[in-house]
Amino acid sequence: MLIGGLVSVTFRDKSPREIIDLCVENRLKAIEWGENAHVFAGDVQGAARLGEMTRQAGLQIAGYGSYYRLDTPDQPPQDFEPTLQSALALGAPVIRVWAGRKGSEEADAAYRAQVAQKAAVIAEMAGRQGVRIAFEWHRNTLTDTNESALDLLKAANHPNLYSLWQPTPEIPCAQRREGLRALGSRLAHLHVYYWDDARKRHPFEQGLDYWADYLSVLDPRAQYYALLEFVMGDTTAQLAQDAKALLAFLEKINAQQGGK
Repeated sequence: MLIGGLVSVTFRDKSPREIIDLCVENRLKAIEWGENAHVFAGDVQGAARLGEMTRQAGLQIAGYGSYYRLDTPDQPPQDFEPTLQSALALGAPVIRVWAGRKGSEEADAAYRAQVAQKAAVIAEMAGRQGVRIAFEWHRNTLTDTNESALDLLKAANHPNLYSLWQPTPEIPCAQRREGLRALGSRLAHLHVYYWDDARKRHPFEQGLDYWADYLSVLDPRAQYYALLEFVMGDTTAQLAQDAKALLAFLEKINAQQGGK
């Protein structure tokens, strides 16, 4: 089952209350709250208030979108603890982290080993608290290609490590789909938008054929959040259009999968 929602940093300049109201108005069901924009690492009281505000509005918390990088010089638990504590106070089931700040072509074996080792450490820390860790699927990190991302998960070798997924414009659509297929049960949730290959934003409804192809590889028995991001023009009017298209699309996909 797929549940429609929003990545809060889509509207970084709006308050948490405004983000919640936008989701309610547009019938979106979940929010990934972004660190350094709407909830901050170490602000446990603020995170707790935001979590309660979200749930009172009838919304689900899809995750905590942290900006924790796995190649920082400090070592966990000291440097990761503030992020973990805020996620716990927020009530987030998963923390998004970044697989370093080097692309796979730049990273040598020692760098990859460092990122993998640190990923395993924080996955263990979070797992003891019932929270999953998920890599951002992103260029200029070690998840910039299918092969690199999967190798990183294998090297870290921890059952509490997952990955988010979003389309990578730099690789062909068939390869994007295969990366999503290969993640399998390691998929946490999806960031949803439609860009062309030049990274130009378009209304989500123009990318429905692409997304139908991507989602065809998902396990119909599993539940995932499909969270809108990168709205064209960064306008609430475009969000309303995209949310309407997304929800109609997900309703159709869920009905098809329910029949399998």
